[in-house]
Amino acid sequence: MEILLPFLLVILASFFQGSFGLGMKYMEPLKWEAWWIVHVTVAMIIFPILWAVFAVPNLFLVISNAPTEAVFLGMLFGFLWGVGGILFGKSVPYIGLSLTYGVVMGLAASVGSIIPLMQVEDAFSNPATTYVIIAVVIMLVGVAITAKAGIDRDKLIGDTKNPSNMIKGILIAVSCGVLSALLNVGFANATPVALEAEKMGAITRNSSLAAWVVVLLGAFIMNLGYAVVLLLKNNSWNSFRVPSSGNAYKWAILAGLFWFAALGIYGQGSALMGTMGPIIGWPILLGLSLIISNIWAVRSGEWKDAKKPFQLMLVGLAIIILASGLLGYSNTLS
Repeated sequence: MEILLPFLLVILASFFQGSFGLGMKYMEPLKWEAWWIVHVTVAMIIFPILWAVFAVPNLFLVISNAPTEAVFLGMLFGFLWGVGGILFGKSVPYIGLSLTYGVVMGLAASVGSIIPLMQVEDAFSNPATTYVIIAVVIMLVGVAITAKAGIDRDKLIGDTKNPSNMIKGILIAVSCGVLSALLNVGFANATPVALEAEKMGAITRNSSLAAWVVVLLGAFIMNLGYAVVLLLKNNSWNSFRVPSSGNAYKWAILAGLFWFAALGIYGQGSALMGTMGPIIGWPILLGLSLIISNIWAVRSGEWKDAKKPFQLMLVGLAIIILASGLLGYSNTLS
């Protein structure tokens, strides 16, 4: 059970990660920036701090006693991840959601695993490293096939993009993918915060929550800043008071709870995996969350009347499952 528990936690986290986006379908009548402020405040400040306060003794003393470099790097990488989130929205109009999601997920999973791997001392003497690299490559193939299936589906329904914008859109998506990986890099670099939490009495599984508080503070600053800029630019402050907005607020809060539930539970599973946790757990989280999000897409009819692309998508998801299994096996070798 000790071997299985970390992976069961990451699988559960994948469900929340693949599901939180459902809330974004219910933004109206709020403006995007108003909905987003509510969402990120719950997801990056209220929920993480409340959970950590209950699970980590002397949370704020832990953070103040943690190495300054770890706190700074955690916040910095969280901030840069926030920039990546903005670029995601900029890429979609140029190359479409399916291709953007494929490029971003592939790069976020691979770069977010490889950078922490490079930071581990004597990483290449670890027998698990070879399996991790092979599994990440296999997962990239699965993500690429899934993205191709999405593009083929979009063509069937007549949603095509101007080829002249493809290069610009792909460059933005690549930048977004690399920056999106930095959320996990920040988490890995904030490990000394988690270790400080353990010294003060937190159990290993919960110590990661202290690291997330640090990383997500940086992420929140970026996201809040961008949303406020849009509020000022669009003069949309009155969006917070529009009639019949209760449902939009409800989904903003629920999406926020689901979003951090994914990271919090992933962090618990990662902590139980040991040194290789962020390296192995991160691509599993993103790969399986892609499967969950496509299950929701199938249920909502997004793959209706797209038989061949749907079959191709299933092949891609099967490859992702294979890669996740190989990553799980690699952790038994570390």
